[in-house]
Amino acid sequence: MDTENTNKKPAETKSLSLWDRVLSTSLKLPFVNVNRDEFLTKELSKFCTPMQMMTALEVSPTEVLNKKEIDKIANQCISYHLTMVCGTSALMGLPGGWWMAGTIPTDLTQFYGHILSLMQKLIYLYGWPSLTNVNKQLDDESLNIMTLFVGAMMGNKLAVEALSKVAGHVTKNASIKISETVIAQYAVKIAQWIGINMTKEGFAKGVGKILPLVGAPISATITYYTFRPMARRLKHHLDELYDMGIEHRDAEGKV
Repeated sequence: MDTENTNKKPAETKSLSLWDRVLSTSLKLPFVNVNRDEFLTKELSKFCTPMQMMTALEVSPTEVLNKKEIDKIANQCISYHLTMVCGTSALMGLPGGWWMAGTIPTDLTQFYGHILSLMQKLIYLYGWPSLTNVNKQLDDESLNIMTLFVGAMMGNKLAVEALSKVAGHVTKNASIKISETVIAQYAVKIAQWIGINMTKEGFAKGVGKILPLVGAPISATITYYTFRPMARRLKHHLDELYDMGIEHRDAEGKV
């Protein structure tokens, strides 16, 4: 039993390191870091008065938008990033065994870059505070929360559980009140899980390199059927949290 645990540690460390490298590399792409106020101002301008815009920025877009409007903006964001990431994947293939090398393939970086960008847009639309700190930088807590969201997008139940706890501490003054240690403990487990699953995805996409003439369509198709479910899982999770928030406000109003 002890030998088994000892053998698992290097694998867990390697998968954790893998996700850390993918995350840090993807965040360097110019389109990934989303400015909350700029994004919301642009997307909500068609739906809000100046006073409503102030409320959306200072409190939450959910205070001024109805569910139909939120859905419309969210689906437009998903469609945009899905088109962009599939277009990128159509130009590249992914060699098998890439996770054993020291570099992160460009199309994988692009894939998770679009995942991270879309994730920020959707959570801001659904009322989450900015992930950047007072210096407009992403700190360790921000990266941990991003990791939890990516885990949820990949279907990890522990990540969904963790985010539900975090969501319960998101307050109206646009800050997250929860122990950083708790978030970090969840994030480490999820990061390890993501790293393991990325090697499986990388192996599957490597099939596209076997036949160069059809490699691009296969890569784009696999990207589509990977990215779209991840985006839909995120929206579904945010919809559930939105509904829970409505029920909570209704319950408070009856008291």
